[in-house]
Amino acid sequence: MLVTHVELKDFRNYESLSLEIGSGPTLIVGSNGQGKTNLVEALGFLSTLGSHRVSVDHAMVRQNTDAAIIRVRLEHNERKFLAEVQINRAGANRAQINRSAIRTRELPRYFSSVLFAPEDLALVRGEPSGRRRFIDDLLVLRSPRFSGVISDYERVVKQRNMLLKSARASGVRDAQLSTLDVWDERLVAFGAEIISARSALVADLSPEVSSAYERIVGADHGASLANSLSIISRHDDSDNPVATNAIGEVISVTDATTAFTAALESVRKTERDRAITLVGPHRDDLIFGLNGLPARGYASHGESWSFALALKLASAEILRRESSAGDPVLILDDVFAELDGSRRQRLAESIAGFEQVLITAAVFGDVPEKLAANVVQIRDGGVVTDE
Repeated sequence: MLVTHVELKDFRNYESLSLEIGSGPTLIVGSNGQGKTNLVEALGFLSTLGSHRVSVDHAMVRQNTDAAIIRVRLEHNERKFLAEVQINRAGANRAQINRSAIRTRELPRYFSSVLFAPEDLALVRGEPSGRRRFIDDLLVLRSPRFSGVISDYERVVKQRNMLLKSARASGVRDAQLSTLDVWDERLVAFGAEIISARSALVADLSPEVSSAYERIVGADHGASLANSLSIISRHDDSDNPVATNAIGEVISVTDATTAFTAALESVRKTERDRAITLVGPHRDDLIFGLNGLPARGYASHGESWSFALALKLASAEILRRESSAGDPVLILDDVFAELDGSRRQRLAESIAGFEQVLITAAVFGDVPEKLAANVVQIRDGGVVTDE
């Protein structure tokens, strides 16, 4: 998969941008605040329908404009696509492939990318929600139909929570909550499918993370990951489950359905009291391990950075191995500034085989020479052509 041309209109600080990109590594250089990260953020949004920097889409629309447009020409095995998304400040976003309208959530079928940025340090050190989003984004890139499954599940959780809140406010008893059984069935149906797919993905991803971490740091530190499932956890008085079992093996949909149903029954009274859905994929977590200890809380800054980078490199390896559309576009946003010389060289060697790699840097000298054959300089939301 190659991005051959990028056009941006009213995206972040770009009033208008038109940029040709070649295969192999491309180094995007510019001082802080000039628009390097904005450019790669646009490509990341096209493949994941989300930003790694903000939680609301309208933040990416240039000030005093109503919509931003990302338009990208893609190429694979002599097949060419024109992918476009319009991010609206108000109202739903719109998408097109070859000028024909599609549902926005179908875009990941046409473009696959893996982006690593400094914000990804929160994958190791931050809250479970970030890790859930990471695994779900990768799940959608691996199997785009899960975009709909996840959306359906989130809608059911929202409706179920509204019903629980209404029941608590009106004093309705369990026997009168017949509608809740209907939502429970849908919750379990969608949720069990997500739990099973996540477990299969984690099982495939774990050895790749271990290998990628070793390539980056030059030593085997036992990097690992496993699922922490709320349907087999006890719960305290907070909104977070207390993990009692980290699961590394694949869980079937049937087993997930059985465990999910039993978990809902066990927490029914607590859910009514608190008016919130306490178990399900929306409350699960990933446990990252390093040297036999949880990476969160024990890993140093450098170890956490390397682990987060290993997660993204492992994701890219999974996608390139399974995708019929070729390698995902690998995007490294301001990565090399945080690495010492030896790790920079090892990272450069690890990514050398990808069809297309986009790298941003504020300082040209931070990036190994082998990755700087093609250079784009960005200044004030535009490409510098006179240097």
